[in-house]
This record gives sequence, structure tokens and C-alpha cells, in this order.
Amino acid sequence: MNHTDVFPVAKPNPARGLRRVALTLSLVAGAAAVVANHAQAAPAGPGSRPNILVIVADDLGFSDIGAFGGEIDTPNLDALAREGARLTDFHSAATCSPTRSMLLSGVDHHVAGIGSMAEITFDEQKGKPGYEGHLNDRVVAFPALLQQAGYRTYMAGKWHLGLTEERSPKARGFERSFALLRGADDHYAQPWSTKVDPAQPYYREDGRLTSVPADFYSSDFYGDKLVSYLKEGRGNQAEAKKPFFAYLTFTAPHWPLQAPEEAIAKYAERYKAGYEPIRQARIAKQKASGLLPQDFQPAKALSLFPAWQRLTPQQQAQEARRMATYAAMVDIMDRNIGKVIAQLKASGEYDNTVIVFISDNGAEGNHVAGRGDSIPRDNRLANVGRANSYVAYGPNWAQVSALPFTLFKGHSHEGGTTVPAIVRWPGSKQAGKVLPTPGHVTDIAPTLLQLAGASYPARHQGHELAPLQGRSLVSLFEGRDDLGRFDKGWELFGRKAYRQGDWKIVYSVPPVGPGDWQLFNLKTDRAEQVNLAAQHPEKLAELKAGYAAYSHRNGVVEVPGLAERVGQRYSSQAYFESLATADGQDR
Repeated sequence: MNHTDVFPVAKPNPARGLRRVALTLSLVAGAAAVVANHAQAAPAGPGSRPNILVIVADDLGFSDIGAFGGEIDTPNLDALAREGARLTDFHSAATCSPTRSMLLSGVDHHVAGIGSMAEITFDEQKGKPGYEGHLNDRVVAFPALLQQAGYRTYMAGKWHLGLTEERSPKARGFERSFALLRGADDHYAQPWSTKVDPAQPYYREDGRLTSVPADFYSSDFYGDKLVSYLKEGRGNQAEAKKPFFAYLTFTAPHWPLQAPEEAIAKYAERYKAGYEPIRQARIAKQKASGLLPQDFQPAKALSLFPAWQRLTPQQQAQEARRMATYAAMVDIMDRNIGKVIAQLKASGEYDNTVIVFISDNGAEGNHVAGRGDSIPRDNRLANVGRANSYVAYGPNWAQVSALPFTLFKGHSHEGGTTVPAIVRWPGSKQAGKVLPTPGHVTDIAPTLLQLAGASYPARHQGHELAPLQGRSLVSLFEGRDDLGRFDKGWELFGRKAYRQGDWKIVYSVPPVGPGDWQLFNLKTDRAEQVNLAAQHPEKLAELKAGYAAYSHRNGVVEVPGLAERVGQRYSSQAYFESLATADGQDR
């Protein structure tokens, strides 16, 4: 495998890109009305609409990449951030498949069919509308609408929205696709993934069950696969005249943490001093780069997890090795993003391509005990990161990744739902800026439909559709921040939140919460450190009523005591015990 850094292949032509974008923006006003009124839109002519590339990282924390304060080498994403805009208040669901359902549909995940993750659906939720465990017929994936509007549509990477052919990317508007169907798998080829087993479907290409090659490494394979689709489209004269939509969905840096040894070695020394130096350096970089105000008070390290000094030397060595592996995975993901960008530059398509990059949720701080397969797993120090290891990096590194916010994946706090977001929009008046305007993953579909001049119908394939809930961000990137107040609700596993402008309420249970609603003023406390519920009971009541309306509107199945039943899902204590049983010794 060749992990070379990307370099420009073809010199871009800014004039051509700006001419195309000018034509694109001339469509915006009319397209906005089309999307809002569900009217039928006539596709614009070739070259007048932008290409679109959406890139999704898996469990990447807010502060991991260089452009958001991290020390991990991510030159390609950093370059996109310099050319585009960084959104510092952009939100996902608390976990992956709910986010992906909202991204593709533009509606709340409780409406789209992923009210809870298919893997964690409780008896009270099973069989209820919105809890099907796959994209349901109440929504249409917007790539299908782009395809109808004359776009080439490609996907490579994680799907997590249905296992069967009729629920595969091919059935949702992708003319070429290679998809990991489940929420996670090893990043290296394993016995189950190198053979086709209809009883245990893992991968599909163009809807059909398939397998991965013996030299498979996830990020390299998905990057190469998307490049091959793009080249294939350019090789067909009729197809080459169409704009494209490409969806690149990495499984990095989702556990199990696995990467080539030479990539891990690059970061071998970087994390040996522990959490606090990395924490301080990231916050300082975030403030210096304008991501945070100078007076921002970041989340404190959570005291329920042991500090670095309380770990044994063996545990510290394990923690440093695991974070080095995580960093290597992010580094390799970035190189593959560069590979795709290089192809776009070589083909002359880069200048007219809108690129959106997000993570699907906050960093993963839960403990994983292993896949439960028959493959012997070796998590001793020297073997961490190799194909037969199976580890995560635990709550302390996840809290560093989530900086400056509190908590991580699975929680409705800011650290679980605030994700790094970059939008590279040729000709945008926001290029190079840091934008604090709130946004949500449901905003992506209406934004891209508007740019493409594609309509959102009232019915699709004989089914009545739920209306779009996201809002188009086109005006934001035209330089007008006229989106109005941000009102949004969250619920997953009984962990709830509701935001109304600068105010937010969060419901969480011990050990991370009081078992009741908390109230935060995000204007002065984005890190959610000071509970104002007692001081502002009227505001608390107002937001609780807002959450109740959100829950009713979207068909949330409210299960009393659910958050307590879920707990931490995986014990954090068990995570640190696992470091000791792996013992950090070479054998």
C-alpha cells in the first residue's frame, strides 16, 4: 500500500470555476422555491451546476484534524479549510446511523427509520414507525433526486442504513457504489470479509453482495474505489457531460484501531506525555486560529475517569500506542481525501466542485470488548494496531478529541453532537472564514438540492414523503447570515437535548448527569459547565415544552428509564481494566 502525500496534478483554472459558480448561483433563487414548494424542476444545462463531494469521517472528534486544533497531520483537510469555511457550531446525532439517515434524507432520524440504532433497539421501540432500523419509505435519499436531475452518483465506504439489496445504496440513487453495510468492521481483510456469505452480508457493490481483496485496508480501498468511479465517468463522453455527486464515507477512525506499522511509528512519541499536554496545545491552537474566543472556557477533564498520573506505566504505554494508532488512521484518511482531490484536479473538475466534510458524531469514548469472532485477538502493546488486534482508545482520549466540549459519542451534550465541518464552495464569500452560525446535518440535503436545481417531491415511488426539516445554507455561503433562530431537538437511548437559540437543555443520568434536565446558556458556556436550571426555571420550562413538541412531532418513542438502562453501555472502568489485562508487555 502506498501512503504518499497528495500533490497537485493539474493546475486549476480559477476563471473557469468562477464562471461556472456564477451560473450556479444564478439558479439559487429559483431552486430555493423549487425545493420549498416541492415543484418539478427542469435540470440546468451541462456545466451550469456544481459537482458535489460529501466526505464523512467516522467517530472523528471536533479537535482532531489540524484545521480544528489537532496535532495530527491532515494537510489536505487543512487546505480545504483554507479554501472554504470552517463551521464551529455544526451538529449531528449522537451516533452514526442516525446521522447518516438525516444527512441523506434531510429529516429527523426518528422519521427516517433510525429512531434508534438497529443494533440497540429496545422492545418498546420495535415495530414502531420510525424504528425500522433502515431508511424507510417516508423519505427519499437526496442522491436519488440528484440522479433524476441528471447527476452521476457514486459512493464508497460505510452505509449502515440497511443490509439487503433493496435497502442498499443502489436502491437509494447511487449508480455506482461499494458499501460496508454494517456499522463497523475490521480495517484489514479478515476471513469473513474476503468471501461472500448471504447469511452474513458485509459488503455490496452496485447492490450485489461482494467481498474485499486480501490486501484490503479500508481508507485506501475506499479512496481508490471512488477515484475509479470518477475516472470511469469521465471516460464515457455522454456521462462526462453530467455533473457528479460523490459520497466518500470512511470507517476511520472508528474502532477497531488498526493501521500500518509505519504509519503508527510516525506518532509513536507524540502521545507519551499523556492527555494534558495535548489538551493544552489543542485549546491554544483553537484560540490562536480564531475557532474559539480568547476567553472561552473549555470543558474540564471528567473526574470520573482516571488522570494520566493515576495510570500504571503499562497502562500509559497502552494509551500512548492506541492514540498513535488513532492518529495514524486519521492521517491515512486525509491522504486518501487528497487522492480524490488530485483526481478532480487532474480531470479539470475541481474548480467547479462543492466539497462538504463532516464527522458523523463526536469521538468514541465507550469501551469495546472485541468483535466476538473466532479470530484470536492480541491486544498486547506491540501488537496494538495490527490486523488481529481489536481496541478502542477510551474516554480520556475521546474527551481530548471532543475539545473544547464535554463528553463524546452517545451523549446529547455538545461533545457528542458537535462535529468538525468544512465547506469548500468555489466563489463563496465565506472562503477562509470561521463561521459560528449553527447548522445541522439535516441542512445538507436541502442545501445541495438547491445548488443542483433539483426538486423535492411530495411523493416518491408511490409513497408520501415527510417534508424536509433541514434548512438550506445557500444564503450563508453567499454572505448573508439570515437563517433565523436555531431550534433543534435530540434523542437517542433516552439521552435528550433541546436547543432554542443560545439556550439548551440536556437530560442525562449518572455518572455523567444528575438524572434530570440541565439548562445551559451556550452563548457564554458552550462547554456546558454551569447548570442554570435553578436560576432560570421559566426558561427551563419553555425548553422542556419545546422538547415535548419535538418528540411528538417526530414520533419519538419515549421509554421511561431508558437512559438508566443504557447507562454507559460499556463500562469505562472495564476499559481501564482492559489496559491492565493487556499488560503493555511484549511477548
